[in-house]
Amino acid sequence: MKNAATGVLAQPPQEMALRIGQKAPDFDVTSSSGTSLKLSDFIGKKNVVLYFYPGDFTLVCTRETCGFRDRYAELAGTDTEVIGVSVDSDETHQRFAKEYNVPFSLVSDANKSLAARYEATGFLSRLMGKTGRITYVIDKNGYVAGVFDSVLRASHHVDGVRDLVRKLG
Repeated sequence: MKNAATGVLAQPPQEMALRIGQKAPDFDVTSSSGTSLKLSDFIGKKNVVLYFYPGDFTLVCTRETCGFRDRYAELAGTDTEVIGVSVDSDETHQRFAKEYNVPFSLVSDANKSLAARYEATGFLSRLMGKTGRITYVIDKNGYVAGVFDSVLRASHHVDGVRDLVRKLG
């Protein structure tokens, strides 16, 4: 799928995912460290990478989170904030962030309300009580600029985000 504004190709999103060019649903959540995060606070200031992942301390999720950690300075340097979301508790997120030196916010979405707004749930993930693995890049105007959906390839998310954010400026 090609974004008309940026000309960037992104993996076709999962069946129910939000589409490129749609207004991103607003959110008002609290990170595991107690920081309030509202999409509306980023509008006009920063791009937002909102990535949903099944769980802390699992192989692919750890690889994905560490990939975003390793690229965080580069992303932050292009006015981009990263936010990770899973159903894990704040306590689990805090341990995960400490063990892997995660510099960005992790959000507990135990009731999957944020995942539902971002259509980050699917049949299999619902059966397992988790969210799906899907990453949204939301531009500074609050629109979905990219969607990356790959269950097992964490690098697809991380590299795709890096390439898209470079083009967004």
